[in-house]
Amino acid sequence: MGWLHTSRRRWSAIALTALTAGTVAAVAPTAPALAAGPTDHVLYWNDVLLRTFRQVGGAPGPLARAGAMVHGAIYDAANSALCADGADRCIGQPYRTKVTPTAGVSPDLATAIDYAAYDTLRSIWPSISFAADLTTAQQDIPASAARTDGQRMGSASAQAMISFRTNDGSPDTSTYADGTVAGQWRRTGSGEPATPSWGLLRPFAMTSTTQFRPGLPGGYATYAQLLASQTYANQVNEVRGLGASNSTTRTADQTQAAWFWANDLDGTYKPPGQLFAHTQVVAKSAKLTQAGNARLFALVGIAMGDAAIVAWDAKYQTAIDLWRPETAIHEPQDDNNAATTPDPNWKPLSANTSGVNFSPPFPAYVSGHATFAAAWAGAMKGFFGTDAFRFVGGTEDPHAVGVSRSFTGFGAAATENARSRVYLGVHYQFDADSGMSAGTSLANHVTGNFLRPSVPAYTFDGFYEGSAYLGTSYPDAVSGGNFLVTFKLTANGTPVTDLNAVVGVSWNGQPAASSGPVAFTNGRYEVRVYTGKSCGPGGQTLSVLLRDGSSRNLRVTCTIV
Repeated sequence: MGWLHTSRRRWSAIALTALTAGTVAAVAPTAPALAAGPTDHVLYWNDVLLRTFRQVGGAPGPLARAGAMVHGAIYDAANSALCADGADRCIGQPYRTKVTPTAGVSPDLATAIDYAAYDTLRSIWPSISFAADLTTAQQDIPASAARTDGQRMGSASAQAMISFRTNDGSPDTSTYADGTVAGQWRRTGSGEPATPSWGLLRPFAMTSTTQFRPGLPGGYATYAQLLASQTYANQVNEVRGLGASNSTTRTADQTQAAWFWANDLDGTYKPPGQLFAHTQVVAKSAKLTQAGNARLFALVGIAMGDAAIVAWDAKYQTAIDLWRPETAIHEPQDDNNAATTPDPNWKPLSANTSGVNFSPPFPAYVSGHATFAAAWAGAMKGFFGTDAFRFVGGTEDPHAVGVSRSFTGFGAAATENARSRVYLGVHYQFDADSGMSAGTSLANHVTGNFLRPSVPAYTFDGFYEGSAYLGTSYPDAVSGGNFLVTFKLTANGTPVTDLNAVVGVSWNGQPAASSGPVAFTNGRYEVRVYTGKSCGPGGQTLSVLLRDGSSRNLRVTCTIV
């Protein structure tokens, strides 16, 4: 068990007292203090990105492409800046480039991130000015050789990304003719077909646009075979009941989930933006460093960039471009299936702010929401090494203002996201299932082959409290208390002393709980954990994420006093 205490002990919260300084002589500053810039520059530019999503709107593919470009460039810039201080300080494998350092200069990490984001953003949206955002980000960074070299590295990383995406198939200005046979997609009154050739875009990580293409809906090769099947009838009848605007079988919670995950309307951060926002929630909960965030957001961005390609390939580039449920239920043509009944008055729950019901203007199979969600969940799981991370997420859909929902893990969130499209009345369940399967396979490919940690694996000596070895369990903490744990790291037998070797720390994956900052004292890393009132006999988990991509967990059982 590794538990060496011979008696049970109770730990109560340590009172925090303010230290008052004695009177000292005032010293006039020689220069005005600089205004405070962002604490974490990766999160700052992700906020700028989401603001831009709200501003430009449109189909999710171009937004996902932008996210992959911005965060891929940020990652390369941050990695180049950190690698300049030694190979053991790198975040991981380069994505597009590793910029050669200037001898004798330790480049400023924040500046490298800033210019990578700034240059990439203005290349994507040249009509939008991001100058004020750059000024805000740089406002407390004084001029120096480090800042100059950080700018050089950031701009070079951005240029590598811009060159990589030049002539990649974006923008998509192709056209698409409405379907002429039963089952084939046609306009539903919500707009022109959106980005019909997006599935042909050059991938970010895939070896081809069809690498993770799912099978055809229900496994049927033609529209006639699909529409005549019981599988099709079951799919249509389920969404007919659950997804109707006036459904009597959809529960209040299902309705809330439908709106929570929608974000289809311009003015919201759209589906990729919601998943980036949830990434922020988790990153803040885990207290990730800027380096940790650079890698996490790049993995998420690249996975979602390719998820759009996977989904749109299945929507437009296969033998079946499936019509939306509202068209299927209206049945303007005979589907030759006695198990379905036409209803020309049926409307999906999905609606704009004026209450006009609509379906997104592209084929149903597969679900883009589901593909994005699974790719996101897989990238998150790959980074954290676990799916069991509790978090509370939000939404910007105008039908769910102020709504938040709690999730026990990334997979649970993705599954609900995918299912929500049936409740919204715009997808069949096999759209969701196939999107989830394809997105998961894609994410596993991304996390298994890209941005892998490049430092030697760390040897971890276990958690200690004082001189007492805790191993992997602490069975006698107190609810609402705190305790200090320590540990050592070595790499190939050499002690690791770099504070940035610890990428993040989380307590049971819950934003409401907390741990103190990581410190390094007398050869050991230190973390103070505040258990919170929610800690009880059932136990919770302290997770320490390391730069080599591994994590170490301490199971804490609390006694309520």
